[in-house]
Amino acid sequence: MGNLIKVLTRDIDNNGGNFFLDFENAQPSLSERPMWEKVNQVLMEARVILDDLQAYRGAGEEIRQAIQSPGMEGVQETAWAAVVPLVIKLKTFYEFTQKLESSLWCLLDVLTSSAATPTQHLEQKQALARQFAHILHFTLRFDELKMTNPAIQNDFSYYRRTISRMRINNLAANVGNEVNNELANRMSLFYASATPMLKTLSDATIKFVSDNQDVPIENTTDCLSTMASVCKVMLETPEYRSRFTSDDTVLFCLRVMVGVIILYDHVHPAGAFVKTSNIDMKGCIRVLKEQPPSSVEGLLNALRYTTKHLNDESTSKQIKNMLLPN
Repeated sequence: MGNLIKVLTRDIDNNGGNFFLDFENAQPSLSERPMWEKVNQVLMEARVILDDLQAYRGAGEEIRQAIQSPGMEGVQETAWAAVVPLVIKLKTFYEFTQKLESSLWCLLDVLTSSAATPTQHLEQKQALARQFAHILHFTLRFDELKMTNPAIQNDFSYYRRTISRMRINNLAANVGNEVNNELANRMSLFYASATPMLKTLSDATIKFVSDNQDVPIENTTDCLSTMASVCKVMLETPEYRSRFTSDDTVLFCLRVMVGVIILYDHVHPAGAFVKTSNIDMKGCIRVLKEQPPSSVEGLLNALRYTTKHLNDESTSKQIKNMLLPN
C-alpha cells in the first residue's frame, strides 16, 4: 500500500487530506535527492539550534549584579563576558532564518507548481513534503522555547544598553564587529515578536505568493489545506495513528497541522476560519483539545494570537468559543 495510504469515505472536494503521509520514513527518489540533500543540511542545523535554544540559560544573575553595582568594574566585566557569547548565539539563531526561508521557497516551488495538483505533489514527492513538515515543526518548537525564556530578550536588551554606553564613552567592543547597529536593530525586532520564527515563515510564504504571480495562489493555499487535512485525519483515525512508531510523531503532527493553518490564514485572502475555508477548523481544534492540555496549550495559543482572521466577523461564534482560553 506504500507510504501513502488512501483514506476512504471522505469528500475530496472539501478535504484534500485523503491519504496517510508517512512523516517518519518517507525517503527521496533519485530526482528529489539533490533538493532533499540541500534542505536536509538546513534541517540538521535546525536540530542543533533547537538544542542550543533549549539549553539557553541566560546571564540573569550576572546582569542583576552589574545593575546593582554600577561602579564596580570587575562586576561589569563579568556581566559583559557572560552576555557576549550569548548574543553571538542569538545572532546565529537570527541568521538561520534566512536559510529557513530559502529552504521553504525551494520546497514550495516544487509542491505548488502547476505540473500537478497539490495532492498529487504531496503523494508523489512525499519526502519533500516531510521536509516541509519538519520546517513547520521546527518553527513552532522554536517559538515555544523562545516564548518561555525571558532571558533572551533580557540578555539582548542589556547588551544593547551596554554597547550604546561603550560607544558614548569611546570604548572598544570586540562584539561590535559581530553585531553591528543595523543587525542589532533587526535582531531586536525579531526577538520582540512573541512568535518570531512563525512570523518569519508567514512573511516568507506571503512573499513567495506575491513574487510568483505565474503560480495561482490556490496552488499554495491548497497545498497548505491538504497538509492540514492529512495531519487531522492521521491524528483522529486510530488505524493510522497506530502506525506511528514514536509518541513524538503525534506532537509532530499537531505542530505541523497548526503551522499550516496559520500560514493558510495569512496567505488566503479570506483566511482559514471562514465557512468556505478548505480547512475543517472545528475538526482541527477538536483534535487539539483531545490531547493532554500541557502538550497543546502553546499550539492553541498560536491559533488564538498569531492567526490573522480569527476575530473577523466571518468567523463563526462556535469556532471563537472553541478557542477561548479555559
